[in-house]
Amino acid sequence: MSESVVGENTTPRGIALRHFGGRLLEALATLWLLLTLCFFLLRAAPGGPFDQEKAAPPAVLEQLNAQYRLDQPLWQQYIGYLGDLARGDLGPSFQYPDYRVGELIAQALPISALTGSLALTLSLLFGVPLGALAALKRGRWLDRLLMTFAGLGLALPKYVVAPLLVLLFAVTLQWLPAGGWNGWRSLVLPVIALSLPNLAYAARLTRASLIEVLGQDFLRAARARGFSEARVLFRHALRPALLPVLAWLSPALINVVTGSIVVEQIFGIPGIGRYFVQGALNRDYTLVMGVVLVLGVAIVVINALIDGLREIADPRLRNA
Repeated sequence: MSESVVGENTTPRGIALRHFGGRLLEALATLWLLLTLCFFLLRAAPGGPFDQEKAAPPAVLEQLNAQYRLDQPLWQQYIGYLGDLARGDLGPSFQYPDYRVGELIAQALPISALTGSLALTLSLLFGVPLGALAALKRGRWLDRLLMTFAGLGLALPKYVVAPLLVLLFAVTLQWLPAGGWNGWRSLVLPVIALSLPNLAYAARLTRASLIEVLGQDFLRAARARGFSEARVLFRHALRPALLPVLAWLSPALINVVTGSIVVEQIFGIPGIGRYFVQGALNRDYTLVMGVVLVLGVAIVVINALIDGLREIADPRLRNA
């Protein structure tokens, strides 16, 4: 019996299941630790959700605290929150009393997902070809020009780029709206502001990786066999050159997720980033915790998906 169990555990399927189970436990522990730290840090900060209700009678404030369990000891609040979370309830919002946190996130998440996915797609569609072009024109004026713009894109933070875009395209040229959420035109400036740093990094990473690959022996052998430069590039060089870009996708996606907090606030987009800022300013504990949970799950899922894509692209990683 024991030999059978040992045999099953040493098969590729058994190894894969153990690996999946270990990653799942690690992800759950990470999310629990993140929520625990966020829970206690929020309550350690000065002020409370109803401190601005100075005109309200003490009886009303007492009733509000009892309604939201803020009159309980901290450890009871924590246990109660984890119990609600286990039932799939993110709790009521303090700032929006007519809504549950789950309802607010369900409304905001598709907007943030659309903005983030478009920003990352734009970064790859332009960053990878520009980086490849710079590598092929290495040392020439075009290479220097592209890398100068890439360095500028990395140096300028989103909270500087976003107002500049509004000033140019919304105020001066009046081509696009300055903010809000009303049709595809409202997406253009936020997507550009969110994508520029990743676009610049993708271009620089692709250039460096492709230059390294183009100097390897197997490509010299391909040229010696009479293959054209286009075939050498697209059939032999591009795939290994894109492996570092694929590995970078995980921090790139995380950068998009976290950067949306700033961009959504600047452009007035009703996404989860804007809810996070408003919840933090108004001490809306449950709303902030809900957004942190969603972002944490998104980061865990992103890392798992990118690891899977890397193993598909490079089979050597499957046994690593």
